[in-house]
Amino acid sequence: MKKVLALVLALALVFSLAGCSQPAPAAAPAAGSTAAAPAANPKIGVTIYKFDDNFMSFVRRAIETAATGKADITMNDSQNSQATQNEQVDMMISKGVKALAINLVDPQAAPAIITKAKAANLPVVFFNKEPNADVLKSYDKCWYVGTASAEAGVMQGKMIVDAWKAHPEFDANKDGVMQYVLLKGEPGHPDAEARTKYAVEEITNAGIKVEQLELQTAMWDTAKAKDLMDAWTAKHGNKIEFVITNNDGMALGAIASLTANGYFGADKKYMPVVGVDAIPDALTKVKDGIMLGTVLNDAKNQGGATADLAVNVANGKDPLDGTKWKFDDNKAVRVPYVSITKDNLAVAEEAYK
Repeated sequence: MKKVLALVLALALVFSLAGCSQPAPAAAPAAGSTAAAPAANPKIGVTIYKFDDNFMSFVRRAIETAATGKADITMNDSQNSQATQNEQVDMMISKGVKALAINLVDPQAAPAIITKAKAANLPVVFFNKEPNADVLKSYDKCWYVGTASAEAGVMQGKMIVDAWKAHPEFDANKDGVMQYVLLKGEPGHPDAEARTKYAVEEITNAGIKVEQLELQTAMWDTAKAKDLMDAWTAKHGNKIEFVITNNDGMALGAIASLTANGYFGADKKYMPVVGVDAIPDALTKVKDGIMLGTVLNDAKNQGGATADLAVNVANGKDPLDGTKWKFDDNKAVRVPYVSITKDNLAVAEEAYK
């Protein structure tokens, strides 16, 4: 009996010790304290001058892709209205964004945007539409991502020169003069002005005589370009020998018009058309031998650079921290253009992967 009693007492002691070895429940947080939470991604406010611009749709996508997991993006369509864009900037500031990335409707509006940003002590990354250099220098938290505007015009002009010399049949009336029409982008836009000037200048510098039959703005728009090309074809007929456009959207409009007027068909009636941007629809036309060529305006890298800078400054870092980008003397990251013909299509196609 004594042995049984001793055994029971021993077992009770074991279970008692086991109970004591259980971990203590977590202590409740002290009154007024909060548990540490992961740092939230910074909010960045972005405006695009208009969503339905062919090229800017790819820049917008590139910004969103590059910022994924790094920032919360508020993307706004300014609908080609500077007043709307100004209101959007006010709204984003009121909602506590940590940085602004602005594709201006009107480059002349940059000082007004900077005034708003300064008042809120916010950094600003302008992209694609370049403010005046003095405006960028007026605020230490302001930068630009884009291209060297003249470069696209020079490349386009060289492409035209090479094609004209390689294809004597382009001089349809054999007068030794290139009769051309030119579809211009938005008047006053730095890219439109530079592309127009330097493309033609490059042609004449090569010793080629030119005659400008028409030069009008189609505001970067495909439908407007088609309408103008319809009117020009009706007016000038076969006298037109070259179509120069400031962007691929307008080039596609011109091609649609020319196709409806008997070009690029079974009889091989051809009209050389050149653009700028190297958007996928234009690359298809180049591949098919319809469009002579274009100039790659690298949407992927423009959007990527814009996102990289905006994320850095939203986090209080140097804008170039950890990136491959460099500033020129005007506080601008310059993404280079590339001339694209059927011979190097793969270079442009790679930019969309």
